[in-house]
Amino acid sequence: MQRRVRQFGRQQLQALASQKITRAVYSERQLEEVLVDFWFNHFNVFAGKGRTSGFIPEYEREAVRPRVWGSFRELLGATAKSPAMLFYLDNWLSADPKAAEQLQNANNRRRARLGGPLRQGSGGQGAGNAVPPQPQQGPRRNGLNENYARELMELHTLGVDGGYTQQDIIEVARALTGWTLANGQDDGFRFMPGLHDRGEKKVLGHTIRAGGGIEDGEKVLDIVAAHPSTAQHIAMKLVRRFVNDEPPAALVSKVAATFTKTRGDLRETVRTLVTAPEFYAADHRGAKVKTPLVFVVSAVRATGREVRDNRQILNALQQLGMAPYQCQPPTGYDDTADTWVSAGALVTRMNIAQQLTPQRAAIIGGPDFQRY
Repeated sequence: MQRRVRQFGRQQLQALASQKITRAVYSERQLEEVLVDFWFNHFNVFAGKGRTSGFIPEYEREAVRPRVWGSFRELLGATAKSPAMLFYLDNWLSADPKAAEQLQNANNRRRARLGGPLRQGSGGQGAGNAVPPQPQQGPRRNGLNENYARELMELHTLGVDGGYTQQDIIEVARALTGWTLANGQDDGFRFMPGLHDRGEKKVLGHTIRAGGGIEDGEKVLDIVAAHPSTAQHIAMKLVRRFVNDEPPAALVSKVAATFTKTRGDLRETVRTLVTAPEFYAADHRGAKVKTPLVFVVSAVRATGREVRDNRQILNALQQLGMAPYQCQPPTGYDDTADTWVSAGALVTRMNIAQQLTPQRAAIIGGPDFQRY
């Protein structure tokens, strides 16, 4: 069953990667596709970790894609409750240490009750013996897990220099205890009050009263989404992605100001970015080195090739080190030149570009990459 689940997850992921390429090449809403890629990368999850591959299609389709023009707070909340993020950064296993110990003891007692001696049958030893059914093994929770809390603050909101402390990370992790998966598996988000730390928390100077439940985690998301460092961090990443590896400070300030003024309205934030004079300035024109995804897709669009089979394009992205949904660290793929410019990478790009020249066959796909 586990093998079948993993195989199904891989098939889903391949289909999603193929759809990503098709949309990138043919969509008339190019800015939206770039933003879907940007926000997925910002809230990155790695398909290669356990069952994460099976969660990713829903993650992109339900959590990320519908919200790229909406509220940052809503996008943040959707990713926080997504099974993909819960599983990837282990928050589904995070629990108040005392509650985790009590739960483990209860499971041990239940197994002891159901795991008694063999029941003797009339036929003596062998076929007449039966073992009582064993309880299903649930996830082992060892207490507080700080993985998601740390990345929430360092990557998703405030940034590495955003002004939080290790104690803030611990307090955020406490507030998010009990945010887990239904049935401990893959049936979507579930809040389990029995796993939640109900004590008082202090996060970035804000006090969250004792006795709360799921609202503790929601309050944390409110706090970090509205923090000034978050506006600066998001603005810097957007400007770096769209304008220059060295983001011009004046433009970052403009974008951050709009983010703050509109309470994280992503449409207005992007509008400020793409209508600013700095966006069109000659100093920043042609300043960005294309990532492998942008390089391959723009080459296909420029040559006017018809895409019938995306496997060869996906293979090219694999060669270039940017296979969709395969970035292992939560930082996501880099979007600066120093990551993608090297002698080996340029040779690979030259080979792929040569295979895309007009003298090749007009249809992409087929038994070998030469049919570019």
